[in-house]
Amino acid sequence: MAAHEQYHELAQQLGAIGVIKRGLARVLPPDCPPTSVIVLELLKRYGEMRMSKLAELLVVDMSVTSRHVAYAAERGWLERRPDHLDKRSRLLSLTPGGAALLDEVSTRYTEALAHCLSDWSDADVAHVIGLLARLRESFGECRPHLSCREQLAARAAP
Repeated sequence: MAAHEQYHELAQQLGAIGVIKRGLARVLPPDCPPTSVIVLELLKRYGEMRMSKLAELLVVDMSVTSRHVAYAAERGWLERRPDHLDKRSRLLSLTPGGAALLDEVSTRYTEALAHCLSDWSDADVAHVIGLLARLRESFGECRPHLSCREQLAARAAP
């Protein structure tokens, strides 16, 4: 197991990832905030879903999810339609316009990363990809009924 100081340094480095995320956000189309990309990526990955499922995947409140969905729907990136099984719910799905936007964003992100990491070797890039995937898996191995955030909060509580 790593030394406590290493976990502290890792926490510092992960906190600094915000700089990278802000840099990537600058290459997005002007009317496309990063949260819209996340919403659309989730719809692409998991397919049609209810707003409640999207809120769960985003780990945010329904009111926040509703605002993100409304913004993307107004731009034609996703579609909302009634859920025939539950008339109170709406089903969300990615539109062709949303899929095209994701393709454009992927191209922009790839070009930005290729530019910023042009002096990195293929092996270095592959190593970072592997380590980040492993880190995500480690955080994804939480107990099914509690998110990692909930588990961490429970540990911090007196």
